[in-house]
Amino acid sequence: MKIFNYIFTTFYRIWFYIIVAIATILLFPFLLISILKHSWYPFFFKVARTWSALIIYGIGCYPIIKRDIQYEKGRSYMFVANHTSMTDIMLMFYATKNPFVFVGKKELAKIPLFGYIYKRTCILVDRGNTKSRVEAFRRAEIRLNEGLSVCIFPEGGVPDDLSILLDEFKDGAFRLSIEHQIPIAPMTFHDNKKRFPYSFFIGGPGKMRVKVHKLIPTATLTLDSRKELKKETREVILNELLAPTV
Repeated sequence: MKIFNYIFTTFYRIWFYIIVAIATILLFPFLLISILKHSWYPFFFKVARTWSALIIYGIGCYPIIKRDIQYEKGRSYMFVANHTSMTDIMLMFYATKNPFVFVGKKELAKIPLFGYIYKRTCILVDRGNTKSRVEAFRRAEIRLNEGLSVCIFPEGGVPDDLSILLDEFKDGAFRLSIEHQIPIAPMTFHDNKKRFPYSFFIGGPGKMRVKVHKLIPTATLTLDSRKELKKETREVILNELLAPTV
């Protein structure tokens, strides 16, 4: 039985990369046009949402989204979620209509075609390099000042140990949120680890549940409160992972 599972998951992973390539090639002219001007980012974001939907449904997955809140148009947020899979990027685009900029690892910029778009639209960071983290922080501040939102996966990466339900959070997202007085907008992704984890011989099509939580305000907070804010946000996501409501 295991051999059939290995064969299936191998073909499923190959199919995922084929779908990503097809979606990227189909939309590449629109993606390319959308990044020609800095001010056209909202148009890029709409194209990216279409790209994400093609991939999610193309690999046999279907999102189920339960919202405790509807985001306001034109308002900036700090979007955060648990991070377990490459599909987290697509699902975040799919679940969110407010244009945001990802803060993500620079290694993804090496992927053909996708990497070119990625490095032109995202804030790249080498998490092991202090100078790179400081520069990423500065660029995120610029984007927030332009009225966009920012998305950071606060675990800082995907844990190598698949048994870890939710890793500890880094400070960056919460520091930015307090400094710019924008609310934390937490989400919980329930099924991406099952659908397409970083472990090779696991995965398959199915539902992708998303819980969109109530906002966590920061208007009255100072930087001294960032650890409490980080803890509160992590508990919201962890409690949903332990006792799903969607």
